Amino acid sequence: MILRTDYMDRITPFIGLEPVKVLTGLRRSGKSVMLKLIQKEIADKGGIPEANIISYNFENMNTPRDAEALHSEVAKRISGTTGKVFMFFDEIQEVQNWEKCINSLRVEYDCDIYITGSNAKLLSGELATYLAGRYVEFVIYPFSFREFLSMPSQSGDSVPSAFRRYLQLGGMPFLSNIADNQEACNLYLTDIYNSVILKDVVRRHNIRDVDQLERVITYVLANIGHSFSATSLSKYFKNEHRTVSHDTILNYTKACTDAFLFCKINREDLQGKKVLTINEKYYVADHGLRNAVYGQADDIDQVLENIVCLELLRRGYKVTVGRNGEKEIDFVATKNGEKLYVQVCYLLASKETIEREFGAYKGVPDNYPKYVVSLDEISRSRDGIKHMNIPEFLLRDEWN
Repeated sequence: MILRTDYMDRITPFIGLEPVKVLTGLRRSGKSVMLKLIQKEIADKGGIPEANIISYNFENMNTPRDAEALHSEVAKRISGTTGKVFMFFDEIQEVQNWEKCINSLRVEYDCDIYITGSNAKLLSGELATYLAGRYVEFVIYPFSFREFLSMPSQSGDSVPSAFRRYLQLGGMPFLSNIADNQEACNLYLTDIYNSVILKDVVRRHNIRDVDQLERVITYVLANIGHSFSATSLSKYFKNEHRTVSHDTILNYTKACTDAFLFCKINREDLQGKKVLTINEKYYVADHGLRNAVYGQADDIDQVLENIVCLELLRRGYKVTVGRNGEKEIDFVATKNGEKLYVQVCYLLASKETIEREFGAYKGVPDNYPKYVVSLDEISRSRDGIKHMNIPEFLLRDEWN
């Protein structure tokens, strides 16, 4: 297993404490492995009897599928144990009324609970009511470039060579086993995509017109990093002689965002200091999925922007797109009250490109760090704005 230290550093302080730890994220992004890493962390501390660590994977059909049966079985396993019990429930959404079981266990026993799920609605409805203020959520994303470099298949590769592979494959963890076989990688990624669409979007939201859904998804995949509205998308389909309502498009994109297939990034007016609710941007949770399903089009600038956006989210930043008058800043990232600005481009190949990318910051009324990142290897930093090679940017521990 590859040690995902960024996540473990955030989760470890909560081990043994009351809040239920909720791990969410795209299917096959590594949530199950994270549970194993947490179990190992607990076991390595010593003094915890084996019987006090209880684990279920609900993709296994032999596990209980309703709240009462699960509660009864867990109660039997706890019987006779002493001390705190550590409970791990993988893909808990497969259990009917599971939130009632989890809340009951939390109240009845001296326990530390960890659950995973592949849908953002995991924390909506009754669970949010039961556990208000009593849970912490960690979104698990596919491998970062740093984690990708830790894959055995990348051993001995130079950073530039590994980054070219990362651009092509993306960061789904299982690819470490088949990274040398492009056809197998594409098949695996396509199967993940189909599973997400079928299980986490179509079935969960009872969508009947799957062809229409797929057309909307294809449009979003083609336009990652480009702002658009449901209204503009509806007009696009009308021009294609297809009728898709404004509300239907909103429902479809929301369903895909809930399934962690897409990340929606709002726009922020930096001068008016307010979040704008129109023309959001969407990014895909893993660019390798997009390559396998949509194809590797000639849009490397969009893919690079996607990679940087996911890296910011992965590190716990709240991310918006900044509007600076008539100009736009790709990402405004905020964490712990501190800001970071990032412009992303392929290459600073012309004077016009340099002026556009660096000029986006003109008039930004603060002194927080400002970056322009590209695949250029020679630094063009100027006027207090840092220019950095993208792989180097992704591998840095801190940006401030």
